[in-house]
Amino acid sequence: MSKILIRGAKVLGGEPQDVLIDGELIEAVGTGLSAEGAEIVEADGKILLPGLVDLHTHLREPGREDSETVLTGTRAAASGGYTSVFAMANTFPVADTAGVVEQVYRLGQEHGYCDVQPIGAVTVGLEGSKLAELGAMHESAAGVTVFSDDGKCVHDAVIMRRALEYVKAFGGVVAQHAQEPRLTEGAEMNEGTVSAELGLGGWPAVAEESIIARDVLLAEHVGSRVHICHLSTSGSVEIIRWAKSRGIDVTAEVTPHHLLLTDELVRTYNPVYKVNPPLRTEKDVMALREALADGTIDIVATDHAPHPQEDKDCEWAAAAMGMVGLETALSVVQQTMVETGLLDWAGVADRMSVKPAEIGQATGHGRPVSAGEPANLLLLDADYRGAVDPAGFASRSRNTPYQGRELPGRVTHTWLRGKATLADGKLA
Repeated sequence: MSKILIRGAKVLGGEPQDVLIDGELIEAVGTGLSAEGAEIVEADGKILLPGLVDLHTHLREPGREDSETVLTGTRAAASGGYTSVFAMANTFPVADTAGVVEQVYRLGQEHGYCDVQPIGAVTVGLEGSKLAELGAMHESAAGVTVFSDDGKCVHDAVIMRRALEYVKAFGGVVAQHAQEPRLTEGAEMNEGTVSAELGLGGWPAVAEESIIARDVLLAEHVGSRVHICHLSTSGSVEIIRWAKSRGIDVTAEVTPHHLLLTDELVRTYNPVYKVNPPLRTEKDVMALREALADGTIDIVATDHAPHPQEDKDCEWAAAAMGMVGLETALSVVQQTMVETGLLDWAGVADRMSVKPAEIGQATGHGRPVSAGEPANLLLLDADYRGAVDPAGFASRSRNTPYQGRELPGRVTHTWLRGKATLADGKLA
């Protein structure tokens, strides 16, 4: 393995330093480090962060390779500065057995653009009626620690309690898609003024908040860990804040699109803005930003949800829900959190690398940028400004809500254990 000297990088946004990589590890961090025998990367004041970790990615393989594959999805991840992603279980077949999670895990290893940790389904077939093979998936080669029926809610309180009890035995976590199904029948967007004016079925905030309230109480009762996926309302923030003040072991994530976009965009009837949970109000967006800043919301997760063109290029009612996000996440966080003064770059590293790695137990990721640590790193040109062009995406799908929108920041380099997966903006 060769040596790499990253010269003049602002580590976590601080003063420029050199970072020397030797093999898979960081050998030294300082100024004026020797470049003898090393490949030199001139950072020129770019921001150096630990490689990002996404606790919520849809890679679609097996079964929906027309949308994404483990290869294309991890290439997209590397392009966005990610060195580890957690792959959701709503594949075909569902990742509810040791065999399927091991298949996804091994595909990630073969392709090598980032580490892929499969998430196991909570219930068989995501049907919500019978627990899946949680123990077998944990004991498999994939070593599953996170379980979720994402895309569907574990709506039965007894099943949810049993899942929390089961994963407690090996330190796992249940990641809940908080959506009361009866309250969202026929829902197409956020319930509020805009839905009333457009005549579209409303998706009330209470459909999310009621499940979160139930599940934090179940987690407290069982003494287990629960993680709330893609939290989207100001009311949900208040419930999480209350639960944490009570000492309940709950964590929560917010997506980049819920930090930036509002339900006003649905007035265009452009299905690219159709997502689950739906885009909410400006008040919700501001509450989510504040909660991410103060730590009530623990992490940013992309909910990268690729779809082929025909699933989005149709009328609103027929369109699939979801947006791609791996390649734009850091830019959106820079715009909404850093440039607003709500987070510094160390805070971004905490919310997008350190904490998600801790929640998902992603060994070797989210580590300090210091000697002896794994060289999982990214280099960001924070001064860059440019319009988003999905034609240049590494993802197989193009369903981005940011097409043509100017966003700041561009990842120029990503290293996975000292190996460049992205260099000068180009995939290795």
